[in-house]
Amino acid sequence: MPNVFGAPHKGTEPRHEQVVFCQDEASGLRAIIAIYSTALGPALGGTRFYPYESEEEALADVLNLSRGMAYKNALAGLDLGGGKAVIIGDPAIDKSEALLRAYGRFVQTLNGRYYTACDVGTYSEDMDVVARESRFVTGRTVEHGGAGDSSILTAFGVFQGMRAAAKSVWGAPTLRGRRVGVEGVGKVGHRLVEHLREDGADVVVCDVAESAVERVRALHPEVEVVADRDALIRDEIDVYAPCALGGSLDDDTVPVLKARVVCGAANNQLAHTGIEKSLADRGVLYAPDYVVNSGGVIQVADEIDGFDFERAKARAAGIFETTQKIFELAADEGVPPAVAADRLAERRMSEIGRLRGILV
Repeated sequence: MPNVFGAPHKGTEPRHEQVVFCQDEASGLRAIIAIYSTALGPALGGTRFYPYESEEEALADVLNLSRGMAYKNALAGLDLGGGKAVIIGDPAIDKSEALLRAYGRFVQTLNGRYYTACDVGTYSEDMDVVARESRFVTGRTVEHGGAGDSSILTAFGVFQGMRAAAKSVWGAPTLRGRRVGVEGVGKVGHRLVEHLREDGADVVVCDVAESAVERVRALHPEVEVVADRDALIRDEIDVYAPCALGGSLDDDTVPVLKARVVCGAANNQLAHTGIEKSLADRGVLYAPDYVVNSGGVIQVADEIDGFDFERAKARAAGIFETTQKIFELAADEGVPPAVAADRLAERRMSEIGRLRGILV
């Protein structure tokens, strides 16, 4: 199964600190927790509940995802490492209180090396159940002291990254007068449209769900709609914002892309290694996905110290400066922004992780 939800562009095999296989026969729990790095602090990453075809497929996914979280958390400026968990099964059928609580017991046995949260197939309400057995849970409901919907700051962060890209390409940190194509107007995409319209951008959208398009049009009847991603990519847009599944930038789409900027919420937008160079060769500025979509993890990470929305939003606003720094590094070193982002994350993990060796 391709990892369409998020690992950074990397050319080397991941080296994980710890991988734990969890099984509770009575509840049906089969899970894997992967900790890629604790160089910056406890590993943070969500729990994906997915009907993998095999344990090998689940393992490959959790290894990629945990590595991606390490890079995302590093560039978000968090004092947190990267980890991830997967539960093997169909959440619509297999999810139960007993299974989630059994999973919480396994998270607890790691004694704070790993903090879990929501991901595909799990929700804040599920984290409330997991938290009945573990102290190391975030992404909880507002009723239980959590941050609630993390799509709010995810969209805000993507908009900050887009502003940074606009400044780099057009000289001003605004999308006013620009034509922005948003692919996917679900939880994050429709909030991104709000930011873009407030900033004065012209917006064109597409989504496989007609209801999602109708929700956007009800609030913004001036927004244009095209049939699908292919039509959007070929449209005369200035910015392409992938906010659906990953892999949207491939050998077929990049050659016909009209946009000067790619910046969206989807994880793993580059279908394979080498696409980042193809974009650069065509003069398209790519804002690395795991940098600009980190507002959500910033939001859930803030819960660890007691959630404060304004504090979390202020930190998510820093995505603008981080994205600018990546563009500058890419230009200085003559590499695509995706490569520059990896280097910057690795540098922070190395420099700050080294301090752990200083006894205090």
